[in-house]
Amino acid sequence: MHSPYFEPELETMPRERLEALQLERLQHTVHHCMNSQFYRERFKELGITPEDIRTLDDVKRLPFTTKEDLREHYPFGLASVPLKDCVRLHSSSGTTGNPTVVLHTQKDLDEWAKAVARCLWMVGSRPEDVFQNSAGYGMFTAGLGFQYGAEKVGMLTVPAAAGNTKRQIKFIRDFGTTVLHAIPSYASRVYEVMREEGVDPRRDTKLRVLCIGAEPHSEEQRLRIEQQLGVKAYNSYGISEMMGPGVAFECPEQNGLHIWEDYFIVEIIDPVTLQPVPDGQLGELVLTTINREGMPLLRYRTRDLTRILPGECPCGRHHRRLARLQGRSDDMIILKGVNIFPIQIEKILLGFKELGTDYLITLETVESGDIMTIDVELARLETDDYTQLQGLAREITRQLKDEILITPKVRLVQKGSLGASDEKKAVRVKDLRKLF
Repeated sequence: MHSPYFEPELETMPRERLEALQLERLQHTVHHCMNSQFYRERFKELGITPEDIRTLDDVKRLPFTTKEDLREHYPFGLASVPLKDCVRLHSSSGTTGNPTVVLHTQKDLDEWAKAVARCLWMVGSRPEDVFQNSAGYGMFTAGLGFQYGAEKVGMLTVPAAAGNTKRQIKFIRDFGTTVLHAIPSYASRVYEVMREEGVDPRRDTKLRVLCIGAEPHSEEQRLRIEQQLGVKAYNSYGISEMMGPGVAFECPEQNGLHIWEDYFIVEIIDPVTLQPVPDGQLGELVLTTINREGMPLLRYRTRDLTRILPGECPCGRHHRRLARLQGRSDDMIILKGVNIFPIQIEKILLGFKELGTDYLITLETVESGDIMTIDVELARLETDDYTQLQGLAREITRQLKDEILITPKVRLVQKGSLGASDEKKAVRVKDLRKLF
């Protein structure tokens, strides 16, 4: 009988001991960061020294680090070890300027693999399983991150990479895949192609666990994916500046993501005032790495919006839980003075069985005002009853207005017309207002 914990001592460590470990690692990390000219200068500007960090609460005295800092000091300006001691780097795409580069030593990679293995084990993955990874490899951290974590568990791994959905399905069937990693929009795409190919995922595959992440998604989307593929779908949170996947993950309770506090110190702040908010209140997630050699980051502003869930988890792990991400502070739509997040719209759309999972929000300026148009695919190709469709569009519009306080224009479009990609995150918002 396997233990429910991959690293029992660390996962079930009482809060008092866990916080003592955090402080020890934080103090070591702060001293280690002094090898970086970037942090030496920041500490001097703030008038602080590593010796000033005496308690966990003193983390608030440390400087924030942002994505812009990484770009301005591209490529290796935040390294805390010589480049010869690093064995790998990952970076963002950098399509609008310098990418963000993160360096890893061999110890960093070993710890990363253990963190991902801990996540996969937590949701029931075992050495007897077959793990298939539909994420891109290379610079994208989800590919190699999940790969090494799955190998650490001891599973047979299928590094299928992104795209070629028919081949993905063939692998799932031929190799007996039981655990699949996919972004939510692609998981829905896999189901659609299965239907087209006459494959019943419950009858014709052995799938039972799905790991989803990389895109903000609603509970409604998760439940729909579970029903379609006949699996339990667990939410994964990763960010390449921290390590990639493995930062936080749902346990079998599916009630918040345990964030591994022996790797990170967690803060939730108001993104405007930069002050901490109480547990349970929505804010921006700020993370400090405390178990990294190559490029530790202090108080990194992730821009991701979430909250700390209060109380203990029945699973027995004492690491705090993050609520499902509500989007990013820089993805918030401001329309007619109202703050709107795409996930609010998705929640309403997925409540209609007549609709598919793909949608696109377009913001435009018409004459003197801004408008929102929402194109959403129908679940089926048959669209003969236009009177019924008009009624459906009116009801969707009504429910959206109740949720976001703005009346959008809703257009029901043919299934497949929004061009869902097999390889990239779904594009949910197009803001064309800047063109006017």
